[in-house]
Amino acid sequence: MKVVLMKDMKSVGKKDQIVEVSDGYARNFLIPKGIAAEATGSVLNEVKNREAAKAHKAAVELAEAKETAEKLEGVVVTLKVKAGSAESGKLFGSVTAKDIGDALEKEHGITVDRRKINLDEPIKKFGKYEIPVKLHPQVSGTVNVIVTGA
Repeated sequence: MKVVLMKDMKSVGKKDQIVEVSDGYARNFLIPKGIAAEATGSVLNEVKNREAAKAHKAAVELAEAKETAEKLEGVVVTLKVKAGSAESGKLFGSVTAKDIGDALEKEHGITVDRRKINLDEPIKKFGKYEIPVKLHPQVSGTVNVIVTGA
């Protein structure tokens, strides 16, 4: 009997996969527990619609990431922070990914989640930095950050 899995099942298959199982296994175990549904036309159509919606959502996310990467190209963010002395260039505290994300939104109107800004460790000195931003598994960009004294 052909069934469509509604949940992942270790030995049978993954969600929304169409599998062939024995009649007894389907009628006595999979269908009553809600793990699978018989592969009728309406169920197959529903699965096809879910896959199309998932593909559309992924395409929209990729397009948005590419658009954001284009906006980030050539953008310079200037952060003014307090420091101990101008000669040493050491800051009171540090500049974090959250600070960079907030400054990007405030100065340029570009919203980037702080978790996508790949800052290995917080910035603790004055200077110019190129910070990579991973917007999507296939798309990344770079933010130029200048840290100056207040």
